[in-house]
Amino acid sequence: MSAEQLPILYSFRRCPYAMRARLALYSALISHEHREIELKNKPTEMLQASPKGTVPVLILTDNTVLQESLDIMKWALKLNNLGTEEHKLIQLNDCSFKQALDRYKYPGRYTEEDGADYRQQCTVFIEVLEARLNPFLNGKEMGGLDMAIFPFIRQFSMVDPQWFDTLPFSAVKTWLKMISSSEIFAQVMAKHPRWDASQAPLYISWKES
Repeated sequence: MSAEQLPILYSFRRCPYAMRARLALYSALISHEHREIELKNKPTEMLQASPKGTVPVLILTDNTVLQESLDIMKWALKLNNLGTEEHKLIQLNDCSFKQALDRYKYPGRYTEEDGADYRQQCTVFIEVLEARLNPFLNGKEMGGLDMAIFPFIRQFSMVDPQWFDTLPFSAVKTWLKMISSSEIFAQVMAKHPRWDASQAPLYISWKES
């Protein structure tokens, strides 16, 4: 496949949704054009493809537009066989945990419940993960479930690292360290300049084995 026929990924390095999409694409060795954006200055080309204006956005070679990170993960990793428990964990992560995480990380930015302890609400989900990890969420190797959830737990751990270190979740801490120190994560988190249509495209490519 020539460079002109590669999928196009619009991404933002620190966004956890974009992060898990990149983890899936890199894990599956899917070559693509990477377009790093600025959230405050979204390119017209991205908004034309996906008017909702959030990352990640993946434009396939047939011009199909995948606008949700989980859809990108399912396409890249062919995740057609996730079980009920896997779906439940991802839903918990994306809904109740993410809502509590946003309010813990950015107090005052969102509508909050009186007396709510959002940090404690987050730890409820951490406890669920702690009980499941061995050492990854589906066994001995990192899989799609880990990629879908890891970026958000990493974000939680970084809000107050000293406090997080006091928590009794050794399996979660080991899991975070294993993925954070992995080669694939180093590749996924490489810094790229903001995409500009006037400049040469940035291709993330792998040779076929």
